Amino acid sequence: MAEKSWVRMVTAQTPTNIAVIKYWGKRDETLILPVNDSISVTLDPAHLCTTTTVAVSPSFDQDRMWLNGKEISLSGGRYQNCLREIRAQACDVEDEEKGIKIAKKDWENLHVHVASYNNFPTAAGLASSAAGFACLVFALAKLMNAKEDNSELSAIARQGSGSACRSLFGGFVKWIMGKAEDGSDSLAVQLVDEKHWDELVIIIAVVSSRQKETSSTTGMRDSVETSLLLQHRAKVAYTFDAGPNAVLIAHNRKAATQLLQKLLFYFPPSSDADLNSYVIGDKSILKDAGIEDMKDVEALSPPPEIKNAQRSKGDVSYFICTKPGRGPVLLSDESQALLHPETGLPK
Repeated sequence: MAEKSWVRMVTAQTPTNIAVIKYWGKRDETLILPVNDSISVTLDPAHLCTTTTVAVSPSFDQDRMWLNGKEISLSGGRYQNCLREIRAQACDVEDEEKGIKIAKKDWENLHVHVASYNNFPTAAGLASSAAGFACLVFALAKLMNAKEDNSELSAIARQGSGSACRSLFGGFVKWIMGKAEDGSDSLAVQLVDEKHWDELVIIIAVVSSRQKETSSTTGMRDSVETSLLLQHRAKVAYTFDAGPNAVLIAHNRKAATQLLQKLLFYFPPSSDADLNSYVIGDKSILKDAGIEDMKDVEALSPPPEIKNAQRSKGDVSYFICTKPGRGPVLLSDESQALLHPETGLPK
């Protein structure tokens, strides 16, 4: 390893995902091995994603991480599992332009800095941990020149957050529960890419963007320990989650437009809300629905199929309109990095 001080950085962006056939319960808490297979749809990273910059330097004296600008501890078991597994897969790295040479054995003694940012609420039931751990593992793998493919990396990301394994791919993704005790066969595979069903529109009703009172981990543990129905629920498709937010999937643009009109009728924003911040993501659906401002929302007609329809103003915080999206990518534009290239500290 070259002796002079240097900083090597990689920045990646990874989408979140929403399960359409959910896993709810683990057969192994430490390795995060599920009691059933699950299938998810990856969401468009333009609307919901995590951006992570990872850096390594001989000048770093400890592993450090900043999430949304605030430093957090990396001492937790899930972070340590991911760091340990990725370091075990690290290979030689040579950057001739910067004069950097890192031998495989050097990675055991080098520390990393991590800065991560979510463009959506954290721990609010929108799979922020899935995007976060997937991005962490993907970025570290590129930093350390690991040779594993995304499916193999998913088995590492799974040890940070179970759903994270599914964010290593775009489109529709299956997390195979596996049977091996060591979890080596519990990984994600892509079923179809994001273009397979390109008419699909996904609308998320964010009831609350506050941190969940019950984490997914706690909810699953309680279900495994107390639910007599768990063995039956694991065999069917359902999307119950610990979060309060509803995910609605429309099979095409026309259906999505009609759905959004009904949602805005039943759940109009509070009087002081701004339409631009009440419907975010793909705002072009608003135009399709003939809605340009709050007056258009107020003028929406009640759906004909329901008599005496009541409106619940302010009961939904906001809506996200999105679609299936791609998997993780590297960001080559250094201006998008979250760490300073000379110090490895947050910008």
